[in-house]
Amino acid sequence: MSGPRTYSSSPLSSGQRIDLDDQAVAHLIRVLRMGEGDAIRLFNGDGHEYAGQLCDVQKKGAAVMVGEILRSDAETALILQLGQVVSKGDRMDFTIQKATELGISDITPLWSERCEVRLKGERLDKKMEHWQKVAISACEQSGRNRIPTIHAPQHFADWAKDNNADVRLLLHPHRQKPLRDYAQPTSVALLVGPEGGFSEQEVEMAMSSGFAGLTLGPRILRTETAALAALSVFQFQWGDFS
Repeated sequence: MSGPRTYSSSPLSSGQRIDLDDQAVAHLIRVLRMGEGDAIRLFNGDGHEYAGQLCDVQKKGAAVMVGEILRSDAETALILQLGQVVSKGDRMDFTIQKATELGISDITPLWSERCEVRLKGERLDKKMEHWQKVAISACEQSGRNRIPTIHAPQHFADWAKDNNADVRLLLHPHRQKPLRDYAQPTSVALLVGPEGGFSEQEVEMAMSSGFAGLTLGPRILRTETAALAALSVFQFQWGDFS
């Protein structure tokens, strides 16, 4: 079935009629000029993609009749967790978008000593809502039916200490070993620092929490590039790229 993919926060089941939210209406009706009876595809993060047909189309609103399940995402064989120190400008958006496309399971924004971004209160709440929308949009584009979890920001040391993934890696050359030397994991945690990197004290703190070093070739990568390069390698080595 063809038709644009659209996210809905509502529970979905065949034969159900749901109202589309304002963002979906703006895109489908006012931008794409779709009308009564046109086909769309729906997902809400439950792992399924549903057929849908527009109905009750008006200037400021529209509904959709939910049809059959078109396809379902299998549970991922490799759980990928990203702890990313918050980066400036739109770099964090880029990381979340591309990590979602690459199959990330969980993303936790982190604070560290050299982090140049300071968010709290209402500004942080708005940023969290924005990041969630970035992930949803990436799912719409990439065909994912499961939305990654974006956790509330925390200090990197707390995230590292509480993490229990099978393989825990820090983008730093300290105590590294080839990925081929690891047994096939079911979960991998990746810790990525800010533009200025982690301090030596922070590196030691991560190592004491069970993280090992990882480097990606001889070149120095920007923080957003490093995370995505590493996730791609993990998917090739242990995940669904092989």
